[in-house]
Amino acid sequence: MTDILLDDTLDLQIVDGDFVIGESTAQHQKLLILADKGEFKDVPMRGVGARRFLEDSDPSNLAREIRTEFVADGMTVSKIQIASDLTIQVDANY
Repeated sequence: MTDILLDDTLDLQIVDGDFVIGESTAQHQKLLILADKGEFKDVPMRGVGARRFLEDSDPSNLAREIRTEFVADGMTVSKIQIASDLTIQVDANY
Protein backbone atom coordinates (compact mmCIF):
# COMPACT_ATOMS: atom_id res chain seq x y z
CA MET A 1 0.00 0.00 0.00
CA THR A 2 1.28 3.48 -0.86
CA ASP A 3 0.54 6.51 1.31
CA ILE A 4 2.06 9.64 2.85
CA LEU A 5 4.86 8.52 5.17
CA LEU A 6 5.48 9.48 8.78
CA ASP A 7 8.82 9.60 10.61
CA ASP A 8 9.69 7.72 13.83
CA THR A 9 7.91 10.36 15.92
CA LEU A 10 4.75 9.94 13.79
CA ASP A 11 5.20 13.38 12.22
CA LEU A 12 4.85 13.93 8.47
CA GLN A 13 8.00 13.28 6.44
CA ILE A 14 8.69 16.30 4.23
CA VAL A 15 11.56 16.53 1.76
CA ASP A 16 12.17 19.65 -0.34
CA GLY A 17 8.80 21.01 0.76
CA ASP A 18 6.82 17.94 -0.38
CA PHE A 19 5.26 15.04 1.44
CA VAL A 20 7.17 11.76 1.16
CA ILE A 21 5.12 9.00 -0.49
CA GLY A 22 6.02 5.32 -0.20
CA GLU A 23 5.18 1.81 0.96
CA SER A 24 3.10 2.27 4.10
CA THR A 25 1.89 -1.17 5.23
CA ALA A 26 4.22 -1.30 8.25
CA GLN A 27 3.24 2.27 9.14
CA HIS A 28 -0.47 1.38 9.00
CA GLN A 29 0.16 -1.64 11.21
CA LYS A 30 2.05 0.46 13.77
CA LEU A 31 -0.71 3.08 13.85
CA LEU A 32 -3.43 0.44 14.29
CA ILE A 33 -1.52 -1.18 17.15
CA LEU A 34 -0.91 2.12 18.96
CA ALA A 35 -4.31 3.77 18.37
CA ASP A 36 -7.10 3.38 20.89
CA LYS A 37 -10.65 2.91 19.72
CA GLY A 38 -12.16 6.30 18.97
CA GLU A 39 -8.97 7.91 17.68
CA PHE A 40 -9.83 7.45 13.98
CA LYS A 41 -12.73 9.77 13.14
CA ASP A 42 -13.90 7.86 10.05
CA VAL A 43 -13.77 4.41 11.75
CA PRO A 44 -14.13 5.06 15.49
CA MET A 45 -14.15 1.38 16.49
CA ARG A 46 -10.79 0.70 14.78
CA GLY A 47 -7.61 0.42 16.86
CA VAL A 48 -5.87 -2.05 19.17
CA GLY A 49 -4.86 0.28 21.98
CA ALA A 50 -1.76 -1.75 22.86
CA ARG A 51 -1.13 0.28 26.01
CA ARG A 52 -4.20 -1.36 27.54
CA PHE A 53 -2.40 -4.71 27.37
CA LEU A 54 0.83 -3.71 29.15
CA GLU A 55 -0.20 -5.29 32.43
CA ASP A 56 -2.03 -8.25 30.88
CA SER A 57 -0.29 -11.50 31.85
CA ASP A 58 -1.41 -13.28 28.67
CA PRO A 59 0.14 -11.88 25.45
CA SER A 60 -2.28 -13.96 23.39
CA ASN A 61 -4.99 -11.41 24.28
CA LEU A 62 -2.97 -8.68 22.55
CA ALA A 63 -2.21 -10.97 19.60
CA ARG A 64 -5.91 -11.77 19.22
CA GLU A 65 -6.85 -8.06 19.24
CA ILE A 66 -4.14 -7.26 16.68
CA ARG A 67 -5.32 -10.06 14.39
CA THR A 68 -8.95 -8.93 14.70
CA GLU A 69 -8.14 -5.30 13.87
CA PHE A 70 -5.78 -6.14 11.00
CA VAL A 71 -8.36 -8.44 9.38
CA ALA A 72 -11.07 -5.78 9.84
CA ASP A 73 -8.74 -3.31 8.10
CA GLY A 74 -8.42 -5.66 5.11
CA MET A 75 -5.12 -7.41 5.85
CA THR A 76 -4.33 -11.07 5.51
CA VAL A 77 -2.50 -12.10 8.67
CA SER A 78 0.00 -14.96 8.42
CA LYS A 79 1.70 -14.66 11.80
CA ILE A 80 1.76 -12.52 14.94
CA GLN A 81 4.44 -13.17 17.52
CA ILE A 82 4.79 -11.33 20.83
CA ALA A 83 8.02 -11.81 22.78
CA SER A 84 8.32 -11.71 26.56
CA ASP A 85 9.59 -8.10 26.33
CA LEU A 86 6.38 -7.27 24.37
CA THR A 87 8.23 -6.87 21.08
CA ILE A 88 5.68 -7.53 18.35
CA GLN A 89 6.53 -9.22 15.05
CA VAL A 90 3.82 -9.27 12.42
CA ASP A 91 3.56 -10.96 9.05
CA ALA A 92 0.47 -9.37 7.46
CA ASN A 93 -0.25 -7.61 4.19
CA TYR A 94 -3.10 -5.95 2.33
